[in-house]
Amino acid sequence: MFHRRRHRHKEEAELDITSFMNLMIILVPVLLMSMVFARITVLDIQLPKSVTSEASESDEPNERLELVIREDYFQVNFPAGQPVDRVPFVDGEPDTEALSKLLQSVKQTLKNEGIEKNDILILSEPDTPYQTLVSAMDTARSFKAVVAASVVDAELFPVISLGDAPAQEASE
Repeated sequence: MFHRRRHRHKEEAELDITSFMNLMIILVPVLLMSMVFARITVLDIQLPKSVTSEASESDEPNERLELVIREDYFQVNFPAGQPVDRVPFVDGEPDTEALSKLLQSVKQTLKNEGIEKNDILILSEPDTPYQTLVSAMDTARSFKAVVAASVVDAELFPVISLGDAPAQEASE
């Protein structure tokens, strides 16, 4: 009447993680390499230094290089507030090639005067299109140059600060 049940001792199944470890060995280096490439596309932007703190620290005149983005032109100022030249937009589009040439000549002029400058303050109006701002930043950062039969990015002003453009005067 009583049936005896035999309890079989079941062995615990082993966990086979070999395939998972193989996946991790491949996946981790690939993810690390892609992080490096993602970092290259990031632009580091600085906040502009306060004019009052600069003036209190030194009695030198304001030696900031400014790129002002207006509705229909770029204006380069050096020192701050003193216009160097203007680059009008062509058919409503920014003329980044002309801007690059102007910034290259400003860089060369400063170098000839013994001034090493690698920072620029880009001032834009509130309604400036995003693409115009990014194009101005890319143009101010570097330019294409030919070195030993290779095209390379030559440095112009890689330290970029952003700010609001001053109100436009009625005479402009």
